[in-house]
Amino acid sequence: MKLSFLFSTLLFIFITLSVPFAAGRKPHVINFRSRNLFPESFTWDPKSQHFIVGSTRHQKLIAVSDAGVVESLITDTSLPENSSFLGLTVDRYNNRLLACIHRPPSPESPTPFNALASYDLQSNRRLFLSPLLDEIETVENAVANDVAVDFHGNAYVTNSGGDFIWKITLNGDVSILSKSKAFKSHPVDTTTDYHKCGLNGVVFSPRGYLLVVQSNTGKLFKVNVDDGVARAVILNRDLTAADGITIRGDGVVLVVSQEKLYFLNSNDGWGEGGVYDETALERERFATAVTVGDERRVYVLYGHVMKGINGNEERDEFGIAEVESEKESEEEPICL
Repeated sequence: MKLSFLFSTLLFIFITLSVPFAAGRKPHVINFRSRNLFPESFTWDPKSQHFIVGSTRHQKLIAVSDAGVVESLITDTSLPENSSFLGLTVDRYNNRLLACIHRPPSPESPTPFNALASYDLQSNRRLFLSPLLDEIETVENAVANDVAVDFHGNAYVTNSGGDFIWKITLNGDVSILSKSKAFKSHPVDTTTDYHKCGLNGVVFSPRGYLLVVQSNTGKLFKVNVDDGVARAVILNRDLTAADGITIRGDGVVLVVSQEKLYFLNSNDGWGEGGVYDETALERERFATAVTVGDERRVYVLYGHVMKGINGNEERDEFGIAEVESEKESEEEPICL
């Protein structure tokens, strides 16, 4: 009888501690300073235990500690003038950083520049810079927006203007993985500010496929990395103005927009899925990216990016904030 009681007590403690966000713990907030950084992207480097943050104003990447300490990580002055770091991801198997580079068209340079850069995270040396082109269609609206990486070091980059996905090998060779008709099979509301922004956030699932969000339709796609076949995931609601995406260690998918963070799950490998919670974000700070940090904590980046793109504002302070699911936090412990 005493042994049974002890077992039940230990099981209760274990389940209570397993709740993702323990009651009473405040979400982790990191405020950091970097002159006119206006970051659109960030990622977590598990080896160095810091965030890597890009810039839309400068050709540089910084490291931000969990205490908000900023260090210069990479400055790449060989990149085209006025280019930005958009999507970032760490290839933990090859200890390198992959970064989407984009320079929008201008009167002086009417053709945009898009590329994937690979940097060694030990030496911070650039390994390659692979231009991303499309030889068939116009490239005037092309935007290399986000990047994911698989177990073999292959990278996958979304083109938000052309609604297709590039594949870049470990050595920097470029091909087009998918121009699926599925990407252009849903209506777009042309009255929205983001109606020209198609495929956006992309993440590689440990199960061997890509999950990609489309900003102007709110759709989520599952993409085969072998043949590029894409299918829309059946969801219980659209992911309005979806931007960045990531996967938590327990399989929960997180999708960020300017106004909210969506929490999604699936029971069938993403043929179908559902939003089981939404957390409101600070709209005026304009969240654009989401990543999973230490201990499975979920963070969003507040980069005030639209003010940076407009180019008329100066700013020093930006933020990284942990975001929790209220439903997960309030989940009652189970006592057996």
